[in-house]
Amino acid sequence: MRKPQLEPMSGAPDRVTIYEVGARDGLQNEKSLVPVEVKAEFVRRLLGAGLETVEITSFVSPRWVPQLADAAELVSSLGELALGTHRPVLVPNEKGLDRALDLGVSSVAIFGSATETFAARNLSSTVLDQFTMFEPVAKRAKDDGLWLRAYVSMCFGDPWEGDVPVDQVADVCRRMMDLGADQLSLGDTIGVATPGHVGRLLEALDARGIATDQIAVHFHDTYGQALANALEAIRLGVRTIDASAGGLGGCPYARSATGNLATEDLVWALHGMGVETGVDLERLVATSVWMSEQLGRPSPSRVVKALSGE
Repeated sequence: MRKPQLEPMSGAPDRVTIYEVGARDGLQNEKSLVPVEVKAEFVRRLLGAGLETVEITSFVSPRWVPQLADAAELVSSLGELALGTHRPVLVPNEKGLDRALDLGVSSVAIFGSATETFAARNLSSTVLDQFTMFEPVAKRAKDDGLWLRAYVSMCFGDPWEGDVPVDQVADVCRRMMDLGADQLSLGDTIGVATPGHVGRLLEALDARGIATDQIAVHFHDTYGQALANALEAIRLGVRTIDASAGGLGGCPYARSATGNLATEDLVWALHGMGVETGVDLERLVATSVWMSEQLGRPSPSRVVKALSGE
């Protein structure tokens, strides 16, 4: 299998952590239910390809996301593989946290919104009230020694509200981190961000005391900007990038949200720059090809298409 020609880029970091979201964010919007056995095998293959951090599932209400109704069964079937520090699950509320704790999960994520409309549609809340909802979840998670991630969605644009002021996003992010989160993930939920916008938001977060080593970025590729945005975030000091094997994903509450940044596309670029990821690209491509066969459609990842001959 062809590899990118190694030409180290001046100023590039030695290593970047890939936070793999394919098993949760990648599959949550699939119309046809994916069998739990397939999901478990997907996670095993992702881990086998060298992805250390894999978000497993979400303990959300099956009424809202039917695809993830098997969250407890999936975690149980994976056993110890699902219980490490690098195997987070999404918990929308205390009930979800209870379910995760009962299974022995050690890392969780909460999912907030930077805009009122998305907070109403996704959380049945307001931007202000979401902090009241998350506070007991975060406190209990930290009291129990769990690692906690805070997602903030609609950081770069909202399909109903349009442009989202940078200061508005930064204020929400500060409030989320004040809950005790270990990491903040900035969500470009509908894929409209550009590199300059990424830089401006990181500047605003720095001014509010949120350092780049606490930040991850989560880009969707609606306008073909996800990889460019990720590389700009890395240039500015971010060292954790969310990505989805094969470019799977979308958002069930925002129809304009298309697939995530493909993990393979990110790995190709980083390895060509001399940045270590720990990922075996050949095994990862094989995993995405296998998953695309389970879903009955080709992967949207350019690198998967190029290297697999799809």
